[in-house]
Amino acid sequence: MTDDARPTQPTPADTTGADVDTLRARVRDGWPQAREDLAALVRIPGVSNPAFDPAQMTRSAQAVADLLRGVLPDVRILTATRADGLVSRPAVVARRPAPDGAPTVLLYAHHDVQPPGDEAVWATSPFEPTERDGRLYGRGAADDKAGVVAHVAALRALGEDLRVGVTVFVEGEEEVGSPTFGDFLREHRDLLAADLVILADSVNWKVGVPAFTTSLRGLVDCEVEVAVLEHALHSGMYGGPILDATTLLVRLLATLHDDAGDVAVAGLVEAADPVVDYDEADFRADAALLPGTALAGTGSIAARLWTKPALSVIGIDATSVAHASNTLAPSARAKISLRIAPGQEPADALAALTAHLTQHAPFGARVTVTDGELGRPWAGAADSPLAQVARAAYSQAWGADVVDVGLGGSIPLVADLLEVFPGATVLVTGVEDPDSRAHSENESVHLAELEKAVLAEALLLSSLA
Repeated sequence: MTDDARPTQPTPADTTGADVDTLRARVRDGWPQAREDLAALVRIPGVSNPAFDPAQMTRSAQAVADLLRGVLPDVRILTATRADGLVSRPAVVARRPAPDGAPTVLLYAHHDVQPPGDEAVWATSPFEPTERDGRLYGRGAADDKAGVVAHVAALRALGEDLRVGVTVFVEGEEEVGSPTFGDFLREHRDLLAADLVILADSVNWKVGVPAFTTSLRGLVDCEVEVAVLEHALHSGMYGGPILDATTLLVRLLATLHDDAGDVAVAGLVEAADPVVDYDEADFRADAALLPGTALAGTGSIAARLWTKPALSVIGIDATSVAHASNTLAPSARAKISLRIAPGQEPADALAALTAHLTQHAPFGARVTVTDGELGRPWAGAADSPLAQVARAAYSQAWGADVVDVGLGGSIPLVADLLEVFPGATVLVTGVEDPDSRAHSENESVHLAELEKAVLAEALLLSSLA
């Protein structure tokens, strides 16, 4: 990324209340343990997707709880139950009450991870942490077990010098859309109330430059099935007058974007363009885009990533090439992921997408849409008094100004947090960098950057005293 166009940031006075050199030395001394903690967490395949072993989620929560017991006195593994009976994956809540007159800080991360994907594409086993060139590779190394370790290591560095109230909340279902998060907040409201919320689950501007995320796209997903026959037919005897369901599904999916690559679904909104932009050469390098591939959409790259809708087909159920026969497929199905801009209501976006899919049914085929998860977008400003204290701490840890950025990914729980705790200040901070490849194969975290995140959080908690 480039920071040539980034806005000028205010430069508050140094608000650090503890000896900076002492904290820096403590973080450095504790770093080998923090790195081992991260490696141990990565070895646990705690995938929250329902197709994976739920026992690993319990194992992951227990490992996180064990780490937190070393730094906070009250540690619990909790769940919540939604009105329809859905029980959440296990979360961990650890607390130390605030001294009189001191604020309470809620430190958020999540311990669940994405499925590993195609393990043949990984350079090393996804659940065997491997260090190369200053990066630790493994599923969850960046997203978001790095966030868990940042909180634990910062509290470890502060030790008895911690002078504020702290609650650590490590969720267990962020990677499946946090379906019971609102219920969890309401059920455990008294445990989670805070003045400042720090979410260690985002990305920095680039290696060496920290960032606060001030806008997040929301998420809508659904499944669409195209059906044309009651059963499969011989393609030679019936092909021609009848198009197979896979072809019809592809034709339907092609209507979702216009010729420029912008989303073509009526009723979706766009937010204001970001102040900063993302250099195209840096973006191509960060994304590992193949040479000659044109970028899709119009407007600035930052707007296309942060403040405009984006739509992807993330899965297709159809006959595999290995099992193909000369038959017309009677039905085919796809899963669609729609990222929505700040200002868009998820239910309205889903209704617009559903209407588009049904209205563009190719050749009169039967189109069925099954609703998925809804996650609200968020936009905020990191300029409150508490946020300015945080800005000073993070700038000091990195030796560089904090950049305010948007994020194309979704963290729906931010909007839920502010609904339950409207008076709280929420900061979304980075433990990843543009090459972390969260959700992709060969995910990794830059270890030196993670160490800076630990120091920044320790400085912030010390400053708040």
